[in-house]
Amino acid sequence: QVQVVESGGGLVQPGGSLRLSCAASGNIFSISLMGWYRQAPGKQRELVADITGGGSTNYGDSVKGRFTISRDNAKNTVYLRMNSLKLEDTAVYYCNAAISGYPSIWGQGTQVTVSS
Repeated sequence: QVQVVESGGGLVQPGGSLRLSCAASGNIFSISLMGWYRQAPGKQRELVADITGGGSTNYGDSVKGRFTISRDNAKNTVYLRMNSLKLEDTAVYYCNAAISGYPSIWGQGTQVTVSS
């Protein structure tokens, strides 16, 4: 069984930076892909970025060039570095672990608020 726990959200001014962390535990060898999604009030959940076990990355169009996803396999942790934050980046950010043949595992979410 896999669990993921997010941390690192908070309040930041426009143009600022934050780093989110997602720590995985349990049967981590079953995880094929880890990613970050976000959901703003009144909007659908959307992909922010994901990363394979081999380090291949994929980004949503709205964050390309500003956000960077990375992973530390020794710590079973995935990071999301967010630079040049905009008001529209305000959302609850969720970590996701994809496991072949099983439903994805979601974290509880962490709030990111961009406000002046």
